[in-house]
Amino acid sequence: MGKLFIVSTPIGNLDDITFRAIKTLKSVDLILCEDTRRTLKLLNHYEIKNKLLSYHSYNEKKNLNKIIDMINLENKNIALVTDNGTPTISDPGWILVNECYKNNIEVIPIPGASALTCSLSICGFSTDNFIFIGFLPRKEGKIKKILNNLKDFEGLIITYESPFRVKETLKIIREIFTKEKEIFIGRELTKVYEEKIRGKIDEVIEKLDKIEQLKGEFVLIINNY
Repeated sequence: MGKLFIVSTPIGNLDDITFRAIKTLKSVDLILCEDTRRTLKLLNHYEIKNKLLSYHSYNEKKNLNKIIDMINLENKNIALVTDNGTPTISDPGWILVNECYKNNIEVIPIPGASALTCSLSICGFSTDNFIFIGFLPRKEGKIKKILNNLKDFEGLIITYESPFRVKETLKIIREIFTKEKEIFIGRELTKVYEEKIRGKIDEVIEKLDKIEQLKGEFVLIINNY
């Protein structure tokens, strides 16, 4: 029987990949990826030639049985990657991993880059206790419900946010947690225009207002100790 490898890839800087990840991507029979163009850029950088199959949130259920049969019946070793970082962390993949366990297929993690751990390591807050809530919903009412439920949580509250909504989300956080809370924001981490912003909520909003064009995904950390 084949195996499924969950392979972490760089979140920006192509040098942020492990020797083991490169070895795995070279040796497996097939690589599942969100965007074949993005993954091909990484493979070309490391002179890796392998077969790619598109696997994302819109087709993961449709391709599920096909992939399981390839591993289970055809003894294929398959790697799952995401566009950036570690698969299944606010990215597709958990459905496939869950199905592998149901079919007694071994799932092997190949650890590496993650925007979550990258941001935690440099935020400068105590990381003894934290909760990760992924991407917040789009509707303001649902955002407020989630954050209100976390008001009494003593630790760091971490979320991902888009450049189009980050300012509005910060205003909701200020309303719920008060303006005295400290915030850390990581943007374009490991990339050319990497930026880290830390301070009280109003200070962070003011700094974001000075940026002409917000790009890239944001990691937002609320210090709720």
